[in-house]
Amino acid sequence: SVYDVVVMPLVIARLSLSLLIAAFHARIADFILTREDSLILAFRDRGVELPAAISRKTAHNLSFSLGISIALIELLRLHQLAG
Repeated sequence: SVYDVVVMPLVIARLSLSLLIAAFHARIADFILTREDSLILAFRDRGVELPAAISRKTAHNLSFSLGISIALIELLRLHQLAG
């Protein structure tokens, strides 16, 4: 149907993006952690106490899990569109 022709490229694009997130999860998590550390220090300089950032290993695991979870969801959608 026309709907499938329009939606299929979007599903494939989201699948590709999620696989890239899973592949580069360590770099993405490290980038986010450096920004988070800067924000925490800026708030602490202004007297606002914030909890410490999550550990590096936890950030890596979270970003990898996010990428794989999205990939699995998009694979399910792709299977439903093809079926």
